[in-house]
Amino acid sequence: MKNEIPMTDVSPAEGLSTRPTTFRLGRALDTGLRWLTEGSAALLVVIEVTLLFCNVFSRYVLNQPIVWGDELASLLFLWLAMLGSVVAMRRGEHMRLTSFIGRLPLEKRAFVDTLGAVIVITFIGLLFTPAWEYVSDEWIITTAALEIPNAFRVSAIAVGLSLMLMTCVARLLTSARLIDFSVSVAMLASLAALLWVAEGWMLLMGNWNLIIFFMIGVMAMIVIGVPIMVAFGLATVAYLSTMTGTPLTLVVGRMDEGMASLILLAIPLFVFLGALIEAMGMARAMIHFLCSLIGHVRGGLSYVLIGAIYLISGISGSKAADMAAIAPALFPEMKKRGEDENELVAMLNASGAMSETIPPSLVLITIGSVTGVSISALFTGGFMPAVVGAIAMAAVIWWKNRKGEASTGKRASGKEIGHSLLVALPALALPFVIRTAVVEGVATATEVAAIGVAYTFIVGLLCYRCFDWRRLYPILVSTASLSGAILIIIGSATAMAWALTQSGFSHQLAQVMSTVPGGAMGFLIISAVAFILLGSFLEGIPAIVLFGPLLFPIAKAMGINDVHYAMVAIFAMGLGLFAPPFGVGFYAACAIAKVDPSGAMRRVWPYLGALVVALGVLIAVPWVSIGFLPNA
Repeated sequence: MKNEIPMTDVSPAEGLSTRPTTFRLGRALDTGLRWLTEGSAALLVVIEVTLLFCNVFSRYVLNQPIVWGDELASLLFLWLAMLGSVVAMRRGEHMRLTSFIGRLPLEKRAFVDTLGAVIVITFIGLLFTPAWEYVSDEWIITTAALEIPNAFRVSAIAVGLSLMLMTCVARLLTSARLIDFSVSVAMLASLAALLWVAEGWMLLMGNWNLIIFFMIGVMAMIVIGVPIMVAFGLATVAYLSTMTGTPLTLVVGRMDEGMASLILLAIPLFVFLGALIEAMGMARAMIHFLCSLIGHVRGGLSYVLIGAIYLISGISGSKAADMAAIAPALFPEMKKRGEDENELVAMLNASGAMSETIPPSLVLITIGSVTGVSISALFTGGFMPAVVGAIAMAAVIWWKNRKGEASTGKRASGKEIGHSLLVALPALALPFVIRTAVVEGVATATEVAAIGVAYTFIVGLLCYRCFDWRRLYPILVSTASLSGAILIIIGSATAMAWALTQSGFSHQLAQVMSTVPGGAMGFLIISAVAFILLGSFLEGIPAIVLFGPLLFPIAKAMGINDVHYAMVAIFAMGLGLFAPPFGVGFYAACAIAKVDPSGAMRRVWPYLGALVVALGVLIAVPWVSIGFLPNA
C-alpha cells in the first residue's frame, strides 16, 4: 500500500535528538499543524460543496447563474488542494510505493524513511522562493468577476509548500536519528555536486540526459518510497536547473496550471460522495438486494461481488475505499459458505482491476482534463469495457464452481426480493442518475457530484437513518487528504510533462511510435504493455497525466479514436495496479481482507488472466469502447 509511516507511531527514543525538548518541539509543531490544516481543509470541503450546490440551484432552478460562483470555487479549490496535500503529508497518505522498503529490516527502513524526508525537504526548499515570487508576479492580474488579485488564489501553493516543509521538519524532529539525517544530507549534497560537475558532459549527451533525470532519477526515488509527486517534481527541478536556464517560477506556474481546471473540482466531490454512500448505509442496501437476487446460485455471492463493484466503483475516487465498502458486507457470509479467504481476496483484487473504466472514475475525469477529450464521451465509453471484464471474471467463477453444490444459500422469495429492491431503490438510483446526467450532457461532472452529495444526505438521513454524525469530520478530513494527494500529483506531473515537451522528447517519441510495426494495432499493443508496467509502479492518475499529453496526440494521428485509446490505457493500468508482485492495489486488497499476500497471490492469476483476454478484446474490437458514442 502507498502509505508513509505515521509520525504518531514513532518512539521518542528514535528521534533526531534524545533530548526531551527537541522531541516536544516536534510534537507541538505536529499538533499545531494538525489542527490548523485538518480543520481548515474540512471546512473548505463543506464550503465547496455548499457553493457548488448553490451554483447549480441558482442556474437550473432560478435561472439566475451566480456570476462569481465558479471563480470563487476555483480560488477555494486550489487552497483545498494544497491544504489537503499538507494533511496527506502529515497523515502519511501521499501516493508512494512501499513494496520494496517494506521488506527492509527496521533499522534500514528508518534510514530510508529519513532519506525520503530529506528529499521532500530538498524539493520544497528549491521551490520555496520561486513559489513566493510567483505570488508576487500574480498581484498584477485581477480576476474577472471578483476583481481581486489572482495572488490570493496562487498564494495557496506557497503557503501549502511552507506548511509541508514544517510538516517534514516536525517528522524529522520526532522520528529521525542524527546519524541517518547526517548521512542523508551528505548523500544529496554529493549528488548535487556530481550533477554540477557533470553538467558539461551531460549537455553533450543531448536528450539522452532525460534518462538520467526522468527514468533513473524518478524510479530510484519511487523505489525508496519517496511520494510520487516529489519524485516527479524534484526530477523536473533538477533537470531544468542543471540542463537549462529556465526560472523555477515556471515550474510553479505549470503546477498551478495542472491543478487549476475547474473540471478537477469533481475529484473531492466524488471522494466525499463515495464516503457518504458507505456511511449512510446505501452501499449495504445495494449489496443486500444483489444477494437476494442471485446469492443462492452456484458461486452466487461471487457474482454479487462483481455486481456490487460495478455499481459502486469510481464514485469514491479510491479503489481501496470501493473494496473496503464491499468486503465487510460480503466476506463473512461467503466464508460461512465455505469460500477460501485467499480466493475471496483474489476475486476482490481482480474486480478492482476490472472496474477501472466505470464512470464516474476519477481517472476518466483526469484524462478529460489533461487531453481535452469529452468527459461525457469517456463516461459513455467506460461502461462496456468493464462489462467485458466482468464477463471474463464471471467465466472464471463459473468454471471454478461448475462442480460445486447446486446451492449453498437459501433462495429468496419473490416478496423478499421485492422488499430488498424497495429498500435499495433510492441507493440504486444514485449511480445511474449520476452517470446518465453526465453522459446526456444535462450537467457537468462537478455539478452532478454536488447534486449527488445533497441527494445522498437527504436520502440517507430520511430512508436509511444509520448515519453517525461523529463520522462526518473524519470523512471530511479524509476527503481533503485523498483529494490533495491526487491533485498535487497532477500538478507535479503537469510540470514534468511540460519539461519533457520543451526538451523535444514528445516530438522524438511521436517519430519513434509512428514507426512501430503493425501500425495502429501495434501501437495499441505496445501502449497496453507500457501502461501495465506503469500501473505496477504508479497510480493511474499520475501515469495518465504524465503520458496522456504525449501519447494521445500520437494515437489520434494514427487514426485511433481518443475514447478507444483511453479505455485501453485505463484497463491496462488497472491490470498493472492489481497485479502482484509490484501492483500496490493487490496489497491494498489483502490489507482490507486481512489476508497474507502469499496465499492470495497463488489464486489471483486465473482472474487476471481472464482480464488480459478482456484487454485483448478491447484492443481488437473498438466498438466495445466507442459503439455507444453518438458519432461512432
